Formats: sequence, C-alpha cells, structure tokens
Amino acid sequence: MDVGGDGTGYANGADEPGWDVDPDDESGAVVAALGHQIRLWRESAGLRPAEFGAAIGYGENLIYKVEAGKRIPRPEFLEKADEVLGAGGKIAAMKRDVEQARYPKKVRDLAKLEALAVEVGAYGNHNLHGLLQTEEYARALLETWRPAYSEDEMERMLAARMARRSIFDRNPAPALTFVQEEVTLRRPIGGRMVLRKQLERLLEAGRLRNVEIQVMPTDRDDHAGMGGQIQVLKFRDGSAVARSEGRFGGRLVSDPKELRILELKYGTLRAQALTPRESLAFIEKVLGDT
Repeated sequence: MDVGGDGTGYANGADEPGWDVDPDDESGAVVAALGHQIRLWRESAGLRPAEFGAAIGYGENLIYKVEAGKRIPRPEFLEKADEVLGAGGKIAAMKRDVEQARYPKKVRDLAKLEALAVEVGAYGNHNLHGLLQTEEYARALLETWRPAYSEDEMERMLAARMARRSIFDRNPAPALTFVQEEVTLRRPIGGRMVLRKQLERLLEAGRLRNVEIQVMPTDRDDHAGMGGQIQVLKFRDGSAVARSEGRFGGRLVSDPKELRILELKYGTLRAQALTPRESLAFIEKVLGDT
C-alpha cells in the first residue's frame, strides 16, 4: 500500500525500510560510520534532514536513525542518497560494507564458514536444510516459529538465508551432500503450491554435479540420526568443524576426537539412506503425489 503519496509508501515515516541495529553486535561500528558519512554528505549539500528525506522519498525520522547508526538502510536508500547528494558512487559503494551487517550475527558466522568450506554435509530431520530452501518455503517456515518473529526480524532472517544460497554459484564448486528425512519432503509448509515449488528446487539442486541429496525413508528401523540435526564442514587446509543438536550441546566442535564422532554418525546416515539416484526418483514421486 502506498501510504506516503509519492510512490514509496514512506514519505510520512509510517514505515521505515531497513533493519534495527543490534546493540550487542560488533557490526554496529560499521553502521555508525556509514551514518556519520551520510550526515557529512547531507550537511555539505546544505540539506536539512527533512529536506533530504523528502528528496529521496523517505521519512525524516528514518534519516535521523540512519545518521545516528541506529538503523541499517536498505541498498535502495544508499543508491538514492548517492544520487541526491552527488556523491559520485561513494555512498552507493558502502552497500558492500553494510551488506553483512543486516544479517543476524549467528547467521553471518555460519555463512562465513560455508563460504570457506570445500565440503558441506548436513542431515535434516524436521525441515529442509536452509541452503535448499526456496524463498517461499523459507518465509512460510519462519512464520511458524514461536514466539513469532517481528516483521523486521523476519526480513533479516529471510534475506540472510537467501544470501547463503550463493554457495551454489561458487567456482570451484564445493561438494554439498544432504540427508533429508522423508517427512521434510511431505510436510506442506506454506501450502501445496509452495511445497511443489520446493520439491522442484530439490530436483534441480540434486542434479548438479557437486550436489547429492539423499532421502531417509521413515520406515528405516536402524537410524544414526536420532539425536537430531548434524552439519559437517571441511576446509581446504584439511581442518573441519561440525555440530549436532544432540551431541556436544549443539556447539561447533573442531577437536579431532569430537569431529570423528559426528563424521561417523553422518557417514552412517548416508549409508542408511536411499542413494542419490534413488532419492531423486523418490522426490519425483512425492512431487507427482503432491
């Protein structure tokens, strides 16, 4: 809905695009520096906050928050600010500096590990792994969480999850393996059409040369993953980290003895699941039944 009267919906400050800064997050220093630079550019241009906000289509209140380092602006805010203030690309270039700041810290840390990994292995028992999720599925899934996320938190989590999918575009491509419980393919998160699109995405990803998706049928009577989710990441220098919901309290482990336990569990899960070829056929059947 356009509540601002100028096509943006924000001119009266009724809605403030961007994300609040977490006071306990070290990325706040980056956002504060950005806000300081924007204020200097605005003052140099001889514009009051209200005038600057009107010129770029945002409310005066948002301008104060951005300049005070309390609000992480969206990329389009920086692009408009750069144009209006005649910054010649200097403000727009700051998009790279704040891109990661808008994501929750725990997600940023995970994304950094995934970006460095040459191998990623993951077992999911309740939901499809985040790297495999479509945007519609991810949004519907986040909406089921209790207590409910605020709209701001929802957008930050969703944006972060979608950004992590860039791992599929890396060159050289990392080896990605996933073991998914059968129920994760059948639970209609978001409804039938969302599930269908999600299953189609699984088939697309599973046909990539560097990706193997395996299904763990519900009728398996021997199962190494009863302790919950597992994730193993290996790096170019031979090091690795892993975590499991049930073992080691869900914390990241890198001790060789602890790693061997989780690697053994994940390897056993892969041996117990359907093969990648059988799994793709299984997913196709579920899609046909959906």
